[in-house]
Amino acid sequence: MELRQLEYFVAVAEEAGFTRAAARLHVAQPGVSAQIRQLERELGEPLFDRSGRTVRLTAVGEAVLPYARAALAAAGGMRQAVDELTGLLSGHVVMGSVSAPSVLGLPGMLADFHERYPSVEISLVFNDPVTLLDGVLGGRLDLGLLDLGLLGLGAGLPPDVEVQVVVDQPLVAAVRRDNEAPSGTSIAVAGLEGRPLISLPPGTGLRATLEDACARAGFAPHVAFEAGEPLVLGRLAARGLGMAILPESAVAGVESELRVLALTGPPMRARMGLVWRASGPRSPAGRAFVEHARHHLPDLGG
Repeated sequence: MELRQLEYFVAVAEEAGFTRAAARLHVAQPGVSAQIRQLERELGEPLFDRSGRTVRLTAVGEAVLPYARAALAAAGGMRQAVDELTGLLSGHVVMGSVSAPSVLGLPGMLADFHERYPSVEISLVFNDPVTLLDGVLGGRLDLGLLDLGLLGLGAGLPPDVEVQVVVDQPLVAAVRRDNEAPSGTSIAVAGLEGRPLISLPPGTGLRATLEDACARAGFAPHVAFEAGEPLVLGRLAARGLGMAILPESAVAGVESELRVLALTGPPMRARMGLVWRASGPRSPAGRAFVEHARHHLPDLGG
């Protein structure tokens, strides 16, 4: 008994005729008839009643049909499993990010995936949140790491995108220890007015959050220096270039040179999230990569 015989048998049963089945299978009609006769000889019973103008299943044929369909489905599942394994062995995944925050340990996550799937190529690209989100929606990126504080993204992600919040921490103000900033451990947003600030550039969630908070307080922030990496903001503040507005974790490495102040009225937060298409990446390697990243990185809720 061969899968081809079962395929021909199911086609004849569904088309109620040998000629239509042959046309559906793109083979010659005598070949279909020959394979069905061979299957009937192996089973020892006729599968079709050929006495009328329409070919009909016999009682034995009716009983055999579900098993033939199940066998063909199982064979299809085997082929799919092989295709997916082949994809994982030779695929290519692309992750986009606005930055590579050290608090997440992205290099370790990527290294672990490479160790598990050594033949899958990995690309990590950096861009602004809007471009990255468009890349995820368009299938050019398997996964994105976005700054959710960007106005319009925090509460308005498209319905066909899923998100896992991986960073949720307060924004703080940091100045060199000898800076004349107000004494104490905190500064209100209103106290930022007129001060030279150090911030991420426009188009980032941190900058949008800062500008929105200042606008609510009735002024526009005076950003004297910009840098594209949060860790650099703290280093610039440590050189006395101004007051850095940055995520709490970004003062690492220079905290001994800085005075860190909590921001109040209102407090501001830095939120980053993994985003991917709800339907999942198109490739097996991409789907495996998304699951790996979701398991490896924190899940702080939506």
